[in-house]
Amino acid sequence: MTPADLIPAPRSSECRADSPGCFSLDERTSLDAAPGTGGVARWLRAAVGTATGLPLPDGAGPHAVRLRISADVERELGPEGYRLSTDGSVADVAVLIEGGSAAGVFWGAQTLRQLLGPDAFRRAPITAGRDWDLPLVTVEDAPRFPWRGLMLDVSRHFTPKDGVLRYLDLLAAHKLNVFHFHLTDDQGWRVEIKRFPKLTEVGAWRARTKYGHRASELWDEKPHGGFYTQDDIREIVAYAAERHISVVPEIDIPGHSQAAIAAYPELGNTDVIDTTRLSVWDTWGVNPNVLAPTDNTLRFYEGVLEEILELFPAKTSPFVHIGGDECPKDQWKASPAAQARIKELGLSGEDGLQSWFIRHFDRWLADRGRRAIGWDEILEGGLAPGAAVSSWRGYAGGIEAARAGHDVVMCPEQQVYLDHRQAAGPDEPMPIGYVRTLEDVYRFEPVPPQLTEAEARHVLGTQANVWTEVMQDQARVDYQVFPRLAAFAEVAWSALPAPAARDFADFERRMRSHYPRLDALGVAYRPPGGPLPWQRRPGVLGRPIDGSPPNV
Repeated sequence: MTPADLIPAPRSSECRADSPGCFSLDERTSLDAAPGTGGVARWLRAAVGTATGLPLPDGAGPHAVRLRISADVERELGPEGYRLSTDGSVADVAVLIEGGSAAGVFWGAQTLRQLLGPDAFRRAPITAGRDWDLPLVTVEDAPRFPWRGLMLDVSRHFTPKDGVLRYLDLLAAHKLNVFHFHLTDDQGWRVEIKRFPKLTEVGAWRARTKYGHRASELWDEKPHGGFYTQDDIREIVAYAAERHISVVPEIDIPGHSQAAIAAYPELGNTDVIDTTRLSVWDTWGVNPNVLAPTDNTLRFYEGVLEEILELFPAKTSPFVHIGGDECPKDQWKASPAAQARIKELGLSGEDGLQSWFIRHFDRWLADRGRRAIGWDEILEGGLAPGAAVSSWRGYAGGIEAARAGHDVVMCPEQQVYLDHRQAAGPDEPMPIGYVRTLEDVYRFEPVPPQLTEAEARHVLGTQANVWTEVMQDQARVDYQVFPRLAAFAEVAWSALPAPAARDFADFERRMRSHYPRLDALGVAYRPPGGPLPWQRRPGVLGRPIDGSPPNV
């Protein structure tokens, strides 16, 4: 492999094509890890060492892979930047990886793995005694955005812990560094909260599940559920941190809360409906059962968030996502208690009540050194200065937030919701939404042209979102996410030209080298020619939308 095959594309590279494969990793190769790079050395042994069968012991010397944190690289390329050299310019070392921080060294190690070829992505060597050739190359690279994320919904369909760890590895392989962990919704509560055990005893399980779109007449009658223990969460967070990935937990407030209300009925609007009759929701859509605006509800979620903050330390999880989207107001309109609260607080109405919820937890988190982030509906009613916005309903919310001085993560539905279908053919499984092809994702631009340079600095980055209503297992998630996540990763990392000027033909060429890497990793991606027979779901209703998506 050469730098011309890398995904995402590096900032710059030089390759001596006159003598390819001059350096080889072999039984003599050691790891010379300077202070601060020990985690990268551990990863290289666990991933590359396992795939190649090479022991990669500690030690310096002419056959070493040298790992260094460099002030020069940080100054020139930033903390996540790196310089990788196998061109012989450094005496007495086979490979030199210098990063602006340990994260930069790690991203350089990911590039090294790609240069070794697809077999370096396997879990055991398939050829004994093989030397692993490297091109003579110098790569200098750095990301465009500090926030390069994937949101995985584990509430609609539960992803077991090992599946989450696998996705963290897949993010790292694509130089993505934020994992947005959607842990609660109407269809399931997925994180153990010790002071409120019924959240998982009751809220983590539903009796059956709608199969396909909510208009489908099909049901999966098997009970579905699961949750992560607190030690599972600690393991996930630590595993992510070793890969320089931040984990952003999401606890939905005040909508998308039926699973919590099913577990603790007093959280709901008991003066409007009999909340004791609610169960964990078994279908999809926007649910009318929302949290009651009571002091008891506030204290309950403060207790939940106290445990969440302990599980997700500030060093690795400075942001906590509080949802804030799709909160129907019908129950509050009918609730005497909610109306009394609106009057007591001097609010403008039910929209003001939702803003009151969000601002309460915004302040509560800020008082504890964390930053709240929520879907763009949280802009309604105003935000505290430190709060950030996930702009999902299009670009408009992000533009409004950036102009108001709030940081923004751009994740517009019609561009980067990977649950949307990838082609218009009849064999696409459970087709949802407008067609969003690999090329469409590659031409996505996170920064709206309407923003000034100063306003654009509030765009922290971008994120692809994966909602799992019609993804009942790992293979279905893989199919929807890949290969489009590779295109998204390049958009988030690389300094690409304007969308129309991007060289998609070259990206497709590089994908021909990348598919074997995904094969080695066991990713059940959508093939370029369309779904394989076992990837189809004939007869299961979706919600395809024809035409071009709105650019709002």
